[in-house]
Amino acid sequence: MSQTTLLRDRKQRKLLFSAGLSWLFDAMDVGILSFIVAALSVEWGLGAQQIGMLTAINSIGMAVGAAVAGSLADRYGRKSILLWTLLIFSVASGLSALATSFIVLCLLRFITGFGLGGELPVASTLVSESVPAKDRGRAIVLLESFWAGGWILAALISYFIIPAYGWRMAFVIGALPVFYAVYLRRSIQDSPRFVAQQHIKLSLKERLASIWSVKNRRSTIALWILWFTVVFSYYGMFLWLPTVMVMKGYDLVRSFQYVLIITLAQLPGYFTAAYFIEKFGRKFVLVTYLLLTACSAIWFSNADSAGMLIAAGMSLSFFNLGAWGAMYAYTPELYPTAVRATGVGFAASFGRVGGVIGPYLVGMLVAKGASIAAVFVVFFVAIVIGAFTVLFVGKETKGIDPDL
Repeated sequence: MSQTTLLRDRKQRKLLFSAGLSWLFDAMDVGILSFIVAALSVEWGLGAQQIGMLTAINSIGMAVGAAVAGSLADRYGRKSILLWTLLIFSVASGLSALATSFIVLCLLRFITGFGLGGELPVASTLVSESVPAKDRGRAIVLLESFWAGGWILAALISYFIIPAYGWRMAFVIGALPVFYAVYLRRSIQDSPRFVAQQHIKLSLKERLASIWSVKNRRSTIALWILWFTVVFSYYGMFLWLPTVMVMKGYDLVRSFQYVLIITLAQLPGYFTAAYFIEKFGRKFVLVTYLLLTACSAIWFSNADSAGMLIAAGMSLSFFNLGAWGAMYAYTPELYPTAVRATGVGFAASFGRVGGVIGPYLVGMLVAKGASIAAVFVVFFVAIVIGAFTVLFVGKETKGIDPDL
């Protein structure tokens, strides 16, 4: 089945679009936060370390949410946990608009992060289990492409809303997905694989033992390193993009413009990865796109003109988000159905630890006077480690049924 045929299959298209919109709302919230911290640094006088702390707390919530939601999805089903996580992050995002202090905002962002982090691995597991093996990788990368749509929407909201109506209105818009949950409840079904095996009720201890068993240990180690390095570098770089633009001498509105342009490059990054992942395999896409992300990071950090900054940023977006799509496609394929959501959830959770450290590390280094170029060298090294881990430790999963 070609990519075109996949998109013409009504049932698969409906599932991909329904889960994809929830993914888009996730990205919109994360993206809006990156713009809001730039605005808060001006309005509330937040220092670099406070900005790093706020984004780190969001990632701590995502780490906890990924582990908890992944575990619950193996026990209670993918659909129900997907709906609950969507509701949690939408309500918490809306309440963030009412925050009157930095501490209150941090607490609400933890709860928002819990819902965000829980939704992503559950949604990818649901779609992965509902699509034939020959189209599985392509479908997950296309699902991930909705992330780019969410970031573009976040950039548009931030460009038009924040300067005119303030950052609180951006958070109010982030609460709108709560209404989408009502539609989602009727529009999607649990995955056929989960329904067929829901009589297999393993305890959390048994599922954890399985993902660290001799059979799965090598894959789990490779995944955890991959997730850590990718999430560490992504959140360290992209949550700081608007702020980095300001540090390079551009005003807030101009920095939002540039980030919007850079974000548009995510879409072709996803689409090319969706094509290559079924043609050349998961490892090829992951290794190639990660290494080119590492090169783009160095290029971006040393850009000294607006044109160069935009070109390097677009390259960074293109390859980094293509690698993200491949990672989400790759991860569920390494575990059998009975422990799949748990395996995906805990890999994502460990990765979110990197998402905690990355933004906070940037804030700490910047506060100590480190240059942007020096900071991005750290991300270059991390991404290269992730790429070589997949190359030498990971195994290819193209066309393989993990239940066999």
